[in-house]
Amino acid sequence: MLQLALVTLRPRRAVVGRDLLDPSVTHLRVRLGDLDLYRHVNNGVYLQYLDLGRSNYLADLGAFGRLSARGWYPVVAASTMTYRRSLTLGQRFTVTTRVIGWDRRVVYLEQVVECGGQLVARGWVAGRFLSRAGDRIAPADVVAAIDPGERESPALPDDVAAWARAVDVAHR
Repeated sequence: MLQLALVTLRPRRAVVGRDLLDPSVTHLRVRLGDLDLYRHVNNGVYLQYLDLGRSNYLADLGAFGRLSARGWYPVVAASTMTYRRSLTLGQRFTVTTRVIGWDRRVVYLEQVVECGGQLVARGWVAGRFLSRAGDRIAPADVVAAIDPGERESPALPDDVAAWARAVDVAHR
């Protein structure tokens, strides 16, 4: 939690020329508190790693100030993870975050955890933005605040669209 607070309250510098659809890479190392009794990263900790990746993605775009000025903040509406390999104490790894599209209600992201060029885990996240009053903010409005101008969502890959329908995230 402390790490997430730090990347949110003191975000890294924006990357000049970063596009909304460009991937953002976060470099991390497995810490002792990330491990479970089996001495590998606990499955729930991966979700925290993804939180860090999403915060750094927004920081790379220089979006924190623009969203905060409007009183908007992100929340996760749904997520799913697939695990391929374990991470252990001290290993360095990356979380690559990219927006893959949006609809009327949510923004869809893919987040990939890799270590030494090998896939460790992959997550899909459906996120929303809320106002301080609790109102939902349309993804198109968030996109316009981050990247002024008209912008259409890329077509969602079939497997992501099927997942979104299965968890019914676009209708809640």
